[in-house]
Amino acid sequence: MKEISCKLLVIGGGPGGYIAAIRAGQLGLDTVIVEKRKLGGTCLTIGCIPSKALIHAAEEFDKASHMAAGTSPLGISVAKPALDLGKTIAWKDGIVGRLNSGVAGLLKKARVKIVGGTARFRDGKTVEVETETGLQVIRAETVVIATGSAPVELPFLPFAGPVISSTEALALTTLPKALAIVGAGYIGLELGMAFAKFGTAVTVVEAEARILPQYDAELTRPVARRLADLGVEVLTGAKAKGLAPKNDGLLVETAAGTDRRIAADRILVTVGRRPVTEGWGLEELGLDMDGRFIRIDDRCRTSMRGIYAIGDVTGEPMLAHRAMAQGEMVAEIVAGHARSWDNRAIAAVCFTDPEIVTVGLSPDAARAAGIEVKTGQFPFTANGRAMTMLGEAGFVRVVARADNHLVLGIQAVGQGVSELAAAFGLALEMGARLEDIAGTIHAHPTQGEGFQEAALKALGHALHI
Repeated sequence: MKEISCKLLVIGGGPGGYIAAIRAGQLGLDTVIVEKRKLGGTCLTIGCIPSKALIHAAEEFDKASHMAAGTSPLGISVAKPALDLGKTIAWKDGIVGRLNSGVAGLLKKARVKIVGGTARFRDGKTVEVETETGLQVIRAETVVIATGSAPVELPFLPFAGPVISSTEALALTTLPKALAIVGAGYIGLELGMAFAKFGTAVTVVEAEARILPQYDAELTRPVARRLADLGVEVLTGAKAKGLAPKNDGLLVETAAGTDRRIAADRILVTVGRRPVTEGWGLEELGLDMDGRFIRIDDRCRTSMRGIYAIGDVTGEPMLAHRAMAQGEMVAEIVAGHARSWDNRAIAAVCFTDPEIVTVGLSPDAARAAGIEVKTGQFPFTANGRAMTMLGEAGFVRVVARADNHLVLGIQAVGQGVSELAAAFGLALEMGARLEDIAGTIHAHPTQGEGFQEAALKALGHALHI
């Protein structure tokens, strides 16, 4: 039995964990990180990065298909495109591999010891790791739990056979002829739109009254229109009941209360993610919980001295960049720096077509908090750059206090608006007012001009509408 000691032990090599370890190493802390699979976690290996690769490939195939059909307004025609999904997946895997190696290199550069295996707490200071070469015992002064999340499995649709999670969907090498998706959240719609562009017949089943229920309805309308354009059938107010008798489809109870069979050779279940709190010895610690999640304070401290928790295992929003920010903060706290958590400027991005970005409060959320607000909204139909990219669908919206014009929230829906997330987050982080955004010279022609115009609209003097 091997035994090592360290100042900081990080359990989990996802975005939060590896960032915490890298920053701790940079600050001179003797640090060990344990990961049972590949460094980078769900986001890098089976989530954010591979899904964006698949989405990009689908967009390119869709463009080529329109050109071949003679329906592209750009005057470009090509031969009918063909898809080799296996080659697409190999390209995606190559990107993941390079990034995985990059994370390992950064950890080594920061002098972090990497241990591959499954960690389990003996007590609050001691962890056992089952490695390929045997049991390794690690004793640490401080521990960071960064075990992440996993797809939620429905008891009547367990992951097996034709029923898959996003993990399997991103590894398919043969295109499904028909795909049924349970759940119209961001994961289901991102992947559903991608497969529809590849030519799969897609049906989405959502129990709520509308798609993307976590976003306000105005932001989701352009996405709903695009789903219809792609031929995706969306059943809202409908409930999945289980597999069809011959395992060749999905049984659904429609909003009208009638039963319906949806033919599908694959059924993708995307009804959310759950924190990974099993298999690593949580019962040995007795931490305070907040429902299914580990309870933390504004410094990511748990109820047990010397144990921190970050990322998806601590609750919503379950976003990689939230975990990264928490990981960096915790490393600095352990090194003796004064830090605390502020979540007001965390952007949420939905990579549908068109994309959605939200930061801060929506108009309804601000009013619900008793705040009188001014809002300004600028449509991309009046933005030259959006028009040249065939991206007129959507808008930018700014929400500010009515009394002092402090910006409380920014939302956008449109082609490529994910790249505006940094500007939106910076505005909130810096405490910008409407006048600050309106007075900033935005380069022309860019979609970012819509941000400035939305602020001008809220001030009562938009220039281009």
